[in-house]
Amino acid sequence: MALHKGAEDASADRERELSVNPFYAAADPVSGMTTAPPKHHLPDGPMPPMPAYQLVHDELMLDGNARLNLATFVTTWMEPQAGVLMAECRDKNMIDKDEYPRTAELERRCVAMIADLWNAPDPSTAVGCSTTGSSEACMLAGMALKRRWAQRNADRYPASARPNLVMGVNVQVCWEKFCNFWEVEARLVPMEGERFHLDPQAAADLCDENTIGVVSVLGSTFDGSYEPVSEVCAALDALQERTGLDIPVHVDGASGAMVAPFLDEDLVWDFRLPRVKSINTSGHKYGLVFPGVGWALWRSPEELPEELVFRVNYLGGDMPTFALNFSRPGAQVVAQYYTFVRLGRDGYRAVQQASRDIACGLADRIGAMNEFQLLTRGNELPVFAFTTAPDVKSFDVFDVSRRLRERGWLVPAYTFPANREDLSVLRVVIRNGFSSDLGELLLQDLTQLLPELHRQDHPLSDETGKPTAFHH
Repeated sequence: MALHKGAEDASADRERELSVNPFYAAADPVSGMTTAPPKHHLPDGPMPPMPAYQLVHDELMLDGNARLNLATFVTTWMEPQAGVLMAECRDKNMIDKDEYPRTAELERRCVAMIADLWNAPDPSTAVGCSTTGSSEACMLAGMALKRRWAQRNADRYPASARPNLVMGVNVQVCWEKFCNFWEVEARLVPMEGERFHLDPQAAADLCDENTIGVVSVLGSTFDGSYEPVSEVCAALDALQERTGLDIPVHVDGASGAMVAPFLDEDLVWDFRLPRVKSINTSGHKYGLVFPGVGWALWRSPEELPEELVFRVNYLGGDMPTFALNFSRPGAQVVAQYYTFVRLGRDGYRAVQQASRDIACGLADRIGAMNEFQLLTRGNELPVFAFTTAPDVKSFDVFDVSRRLRERGWLVPAYTFPANREDLSVLRVVIRNGFSSDLGELLLQDLTQLLPELHRQDHPLSDETGKPTAFHH
């Protein structure tokens, strides 16, 4: 979560006291508060619930419209019935498995369903857990990789060996955090030319006796493309034949692991590859659940060191747990189970296909415009990236993003990392709930703002500087 500072000037609260609408008073419009409560320290006394709600509600109106947010991969629409279930379970602490055994059972069933979906050799013995999202799931998977490596190198670690993790420069920031927090060297394969994700041979070339694993991303956040997991495994197979090094693979399937099983059934990326030892996904992305829930699974119990699993005597029960946190609501896990039983394989296939069809349709029409050229077409993740055509000199992707925001659309613009810092793109993420009608409205607004952009003398970012990259 972002770190926030307190008020820079506490006196600002007193200087900016606002009159409160008299209608916010609980009963009598002339007997309510006359000023808003302070913002950076607790008020002296309570207020009725309705004025408190209205004050918070009014400020939140200035947030962007989540349904028009084409930057986020996170689910922004669910059925009302799912919302009811979540409301009924938000007071249940997920960690209290002895107190809420049925919620714990639904979590266990979800793990079994996902293990079967990802072709675990024996779904009944595959181990896994729910998390607050893919970031926590990646941390857990990385911890397991490091601990198994440390066990194999007990004679050298920690005295004379420093572990490393190989991955593409396009990985989500959670992997950089993992390497920082757990003292692992991040070995990043840079982008080259028109390759915007991990190169299998380049990854193998970076591996040595201190490599705890290779991370392959099924659905890059930069452009929506799948990394070639099977080719990464093949390169590591060849490495083992030459050197004896046996390097495990973790698949970061934050988005793609809930798309490929339904739309790309012939694509081999999961536990069908013996070298794939663990996989994570975000239930709150293409798992179609409101944030935050994720899943981490290991192909067999041997891949998750028992010493990482804590068995806690809590509220009278022996509770095994593998997590970075403790208390969290059971609502999202229940919502995941609801979505699984509600949709089934055919339902998920229909939902994901609809998103992909809309993404491909939008990409084709934007790619046909003279002002833009496509990097990806939405035919893997329902995500596509595009940039301005080489002959466009009066505006850039940051101008397009800014003007779309004026019309309510949140479309991120960002610069790629090494070795393609020269490339800046726009990215569109299509999720369940984004209809073809909304796609038409996006195209209309994009088309209408182009004449104004053409009238600029030069891109405004030449004067203001390019914004910070956004690729979550």
